[in-house]
Amino acid sequence: MFHKILIANRGEIALRVQRACRDMGIRTVAVHSTADAEAMHVRLADESVCIGPPPAKESYLNIPSIISAATITGADAIHPGYGFLSENADFADVVQAHGLTFIGPTAEHIRMMGDKITAKTTMANLGVPLVAGSDGVVNDLAEARAVADRVGYPVLIKAAAGGGGRGMKAAARAEDLEDAFRTARAEARAGFGNDAVYIEKYLDRPRHIEMQILADSHGNVVHLGERDCSLQRRHQKVLEEAGSPVLDARARDALGETVTSALARIGYRNAGTLEFLYQDGHFSFIEMNTRLQVEHPVTEMVTGIDLVREQIRIAAGQELGYRQSDIRFEGHAIECRINAENPDTFMPTPGRVSAFHAPGGPGVRVDSALYQGYVVPSNYDSLVAKLIVHAHTRPAAIARLRRALDEFAVLGIDTTIPLHRRIVDDPDFQAGNYTIHWLERFVNAEPRG
Repeated sequence: MFHKILIANRGEIALRVQRACRDMGIRTVAVHSTADAEAMHVRLADESVCIGPPPAKESYLNIPSIISAATITGADAIHPGYGFLSENADFADVVQAHGLTFIGPTAEHIRMMGDKITAKTTMANLGVPLVAGSDGVVNDLAEARAVADRVGYPVLIKAAAGGGGRGMKAAARAEDLEDAFRTARAEARAGFGNDAVYIEKYLDRPRHIEMQILADSHGNVVHLGERDCSLQRRHQKVLEEAGSPVLDARARDALGETVTSALARIGYRNAGTLEFLYQDGHFSFIEMNTRLQVEHPVTEMVTGIDLVREQIRIAAGQELGYRQSDIRFEGHAIECRINAENPDTFMPTPGRVSAFHAPGGPGVRVDSALYQGYVVPSNYDSLVAKLIVHAHTRPAAIARLRRALDEFAVLGIDTTIPLHRRIVDDPDFQAGNYTIHWLERFVNAEPRG
């Protein structure tokens, strides 16, 4: 097992990894920018190293600085968390080249799944169902028109190297295609340095269902059930559930068997999440994330399995120690992403937290690095806390979530807590009657006070 792990991240996920390490008796090294000198993950680490100024490209994305910090502190492994360098295959290669262990998949698998077209081709060859669309990159408008005519409008043009909704444009009709195609390519070029795009059939009422897996280096692969991540705004997840309100055990087991079989055949290792669109009883693969997910706590709550601990054990060469038949799914869990944003305009609201009170009680978990007096910087993602609840049934979890949201107090900055209160009180949400398009309509229909 590792002696010391450097955590190449910040905020709540850095703190989450620290806690797993502390439970396992492993020392930790926090890296930080000058903007994060007083951050909680820095205060609680065994050691800390400043790796640069506030801009991420000069600190949390600065590979030489991170490797230097690992070297001078004697770390023997690096955990990337999520975001930043977590799905950077070159970083994984550099970590290994310096005699350190990258706590994640191999660089080969990161590259394979990082390009969405390669990922889709790989999964199709392994028998995983896909959304109808182009067979690969669409190189010009004429080819785009041919693909769209074949699959039928509406269609989505998507960046091959994209994520987070950038480089993604819909064309409802043939006359919309040219503008959508050119805009998607321009956004992809600006956002990812790669203007390659592909086309998929646009589904009008899908759910976003993802399947969490763990795979060790001894050929063992298990799934930990599904998460429903359909509540999204601008393609960014806002609230997640485990399990999905629309799936039963039979559908879960069938999907789980499909994905574990596929990943076993390619020799995948560590944690991973396969994402699907689900409509009319059919799953369609869209992408795979080769890292820990923001929403991993809901899976932990229903399975009792510490995903970060398992990532570390797998990276150290240990076997999972359990089979699929050993995994039990108990109750229902919901996670709310709490962002430092105005709940009506969604503009970021960095600033000083004048008071902070986290909810508690049975079945309530808060993953956050906030504290009274902390200054939320303007340089990074606005996620500042995750509220997770668990109960025996979905209605009981919703009741517990409502109570927890009412207890949650973050003063001095605006947060999205009021938005979550409105969502929880909505009859459609309570009935589980929503798709990936629901939240946009809900937000746009909400009266502003």
